[in-house]
Amino acid sequence: MAEKQPQTLENHAKFVPLFHYVAFPILAVNVLWSLYRVVTEVSIDTAIAAAVAFSLVMLALFARTFALGAQDRVIRLEERLRMQGLMPDELKPRIDEFTTDQLVALRFASDEELPELGRKVLDDGIGERKTIKEMIVSWRADYQRL
Repeated sequence: MAEKQPQTLENHAKFVPLFHYVAFPILAVNVLWSLYRVVTEVSIDTAIAAAVAFSLVMLALFARTFALGAQDRVIRLEERLRMQGLMPDELKPRIDEFTTDQLVALRFASDEELPELGRKVLDDGIGERKTIKEMIVSWRADYQRL
């Protein structure tokens, strides 16, 4: 089995070639073709075909969005449990103050870096995932992201 490329801020986003390069472009072309047909051959059939084509694109987008939302909930739980073991006693009561976005970003921080970075995120009110990820010095890979 080939070794995984070390994960970094630049390459951590999950990219699925069959979804991004095949399925979604086919669905997008289908929508465009269906809209063209509605304009050039106005009928109930072409209108229904366009509605179905649009619905398929929405289905693909929602399927991805729902999966990521469910995964974010699991990450939130995992990170709260991880923080219970890693945060100093004075920060443990503040674990519930972290937002889901903060926890999703902080999962990439190493165990050694997490307590201080978590304190900074809370104290400075940093909420943007990208900003938090850019602050991480010692990256902790997550190869199971959907």
